Amino acid sequence: MSKVECTHCGLEFDKDVMIEDSENYFCCNGCQGVYHLLSDSGLDSFYSKKGDTKLTPKDSLNYENSTRFDLESFKEKYIKIDKDGFASIALIIEGIHCSACVWLNEKVLHQEDGIVQASINFTTHKAKIVYDQDIISLSQIIEIIRAIGYNAYPYDPSTKEKTTNLQRKDYYVRLIVAVFGAMNIMTIAFAKYSGYFSGMSLEIQKLLQLVEFVVATPVLFYSGWMYFRGAYFGLKNRFVNMDFLVASGASLTYFYSIYAMFNPPSHTYFDSVVMIVTFVSIGKFMEVLSKKAIIDKLDMVNSDLPDDVMVIVDNNKIQTPSIDVKVDDIIEIKAGEKIVIDGILISGEGSFDESSISGEATPYYKKVDDTIISGSILLDSTLRYRATATYEDSTIYKLAQLTNEAMDKKPKIENLTNEISGWFSLVILGVSLMAFAGWYYSSGDLENSMIIGISVIVIACPCALALATPIATLVGIGSATKNNLIFKEAKHLETMSNAKYMVFDKTGTLTHGKPKILSFDIKQQFDISLVYTLTSHSSHPISKSIYQYIADNYSNIKELDASKISLIEAKGISATIDTHSVVGGSRSYLSQLGIDVEDIKIDDSMFLVAVDGVLALDVRLEDTLKDGAKELINNLQKMGIKTYMLTGDNESVASKVAQSLGIDEYHSFLSPFDKADFIMRLKSEGVVVMAGDGINDALALSNSNIAIAMGSGAKIAIEASDVIVLDNSLKSLQNGFEISKTTFYNIKQNLLISLVYNLVTIPLAVMGYIIPMIAALSMSLSSLLVVANSFRIKYKNR
Repeated sequence: MSKVECTHCGLEFDKDVMIEDSENYFCCNGCQGVYHLLSDSGLDSFYSKKGDTKLTPKDSLNYENSTRFDLESFKEKYIKIDKDGFASIALIIEGIHCSACVWLNEKVLHQEDGIVQASINFTTHKAKIVYDQDIISLSQIIEIIRAIGYNAYPYDPSTKEKTTNLQRKDYYVRLIVAVFGAMNIMTIAFAKYSGYFSGMSLEIQKLLQLVEFVVATPVLFYSGWMYFRGAYFGLKNRFVNMDFLVASGASLTYFYSIYAMFNPPSHTYFDSVVMIVTFVSIGKFMEVLSKKAIIDKLDMVNSDLPDDVMVIVDNNKIQTPSIDVKVDDIIEIKAGEKIVIDGILISGEGSFDESSISGEATPYYKKVDDTIISGSILLDSTLRYRATATYEDSTIYKLAQLTNEAMDKKPKIENLTNEISGWFSLVILGVSLMAFAGWYYSSGDLENSMIIGISVIVIACPCALALATPIATLVGIGSATKNNLIFKEAKHLETMSNAKYMVFDKTGTLTHGKPKILSFDIKQQFDISLVYTLTSHSSHPISKSIYQYIADNYSNIKELDASKISLIEAKGISATIDTHSVVGGSRSYLSQLGIDVEDIKIDDSMFLVAVDGVLALDVRLEDTLKDGAKELINNLQKMGIKTYMLTGDNESVASKVAQSLGIDEYHSFLSPFDKADFIMRLKSEGVVVMAGDGINDALALSNSNIAIAMGSGAKIAIEASDVIVLDNSLKSLQNGFEISKTTFYNIKQNLLISLVYNLVTIPLAVMGYIIPMIAALSMSLSSLLVVANSFRIKYKNR
């Protein structure tokens, strides 16, 4: 029986057991799948490069090192399941050197069945993978990444620092070797070049060249190993990347110098080899340190959270890992400890520092039944509280997750620059070859032509282009976090910077949302507990104020049995309470229900209550404007952003607030659906940003281009938002607009720096004015200039 080779792995099997696919034969479904993956991705040059090498069939791969990723205990720790049932995980991908590496990994992963999303951040090397566990396993995903020359492992904040330090140590040792080599070779080069002018025998020249060769060799092949590795995997996958430019430039200079060493009186350039590797490595190391400084700022949100808490079980104290705490567990905390789990205080009282969450420096005094927020610090005494959430559902963990995930989805401008930089290296290689050919054809000088071609390769800097967007975006996200703003995705910075319209909800956004009772006019005798019970079923600020007013000013009140509770957004609330029909709300709402309100004069803010169809209570309230509201509106208008206010309150209230703030346009008596419809119409004319904090804002927020939730707002509004203002401050909101605009102005500056640098230096190199050593220094400085420019995005709370 005839045998045929598997098109992918090259092993021979009987023809009748093979899978026939067009003119190809495969020994298993795995080999067939990998073949089509590489072919569809344009990576089929893999087969010509592997030659006669036999591979292990994919279906028989030994996943000994990766099967642990499929264990249930591992899944519980690292894998999240979203609302659609897909699994998501954050991975760190080692070996990312440039935007082409990012493109390659994303391209290969997106070609794989079962992978819904694969997004890799160039700056942090962190990937967010969303996939269908029924189709593909995590171990298979990691093996795919390894197969194209990279390594991947789950992102774990607790071990990240240790892994990063090991990588940095290796990088540092290689850099020290390069710097040591550079110091020594420059001393030798000084003696050599001095000899050219003062006279030196051929034997001494050869000896010095030999010493230079000895010094340059470990620098190139040890310190420069990372560039050779990156270039190899780039070429393997049909990419010309930055690593290839560095490796080829240094290698060509090295091997030409060996040739020149045996063919005097040609000059050797071993000193340039060492300087190329040293300068570029120093530049890369400075980038690593800069990125670490930014990422460390972002990690400060959850940097010092304790790993375990003291749980009280049957009056016994048990030290329990935070991740194992369940809802209703009793937790004890002592003075100076940071809260890890959200909860409600059940014994004792004390002051809490919530500045890490809200930015407010003034401590909050808490007593029994008050809410305890994770991330806050107990300043005095020893207290106990009941957990109302698990660790993963607590405030501080969610904020940390939002911060960590903010960079997963790239701005459009970053995708564009990644695509451009992916072709940049190939173009530079072509320019270098043409420069070499042109100079050699015109002068016949091989040495000079070679040096010019190498200088073109080395001086080009796709790295500065690739860094232009992600480093500035990362600094912008970090600056926003420092200013009590959480951007759920980095791309929202770009969208917000292009805002044309700003829409505000009134209550709780422009005003404090805590109306003061001006008058409490009882129209007929009734049980005040009816109103107390009615307002207890509404989260509207007016209802809350009335509820608290009754609790503070009346005795012998209690919550009664209520049924048939109906909440009409922007109108009122009704219920059957203890056999009575009770209705509360605006004058127009009660009038629609047939209740006689003719004697009630319309005032700025009112809440009427009718019992059994007869008006019983007239409450007048006043809400105050937030600090900085007028300044915010003025600054937005100066930015060319038109301002709107949408509210469910009456015309009189809306008009008064809009006029006092100078808002361009306002609309009153709007239901949640009216607000959403207005946003949809406005969005067709430009980018709409909306800020709100109530349940009735959620629908409108979800329809805007950028939804901003004030941190003290309703949970549903926060979940529907793209940006969260943690301290509920309009000054922080103003900072958000300034940071977004400054970030993208900075990105444009970075791109311009990269463009101008390459437009100036590459022609100079082509014309022969730049030697490889200076080219390497210039290349490193251009990247550092982009990084330094990005660090100018700094704002402080004002």
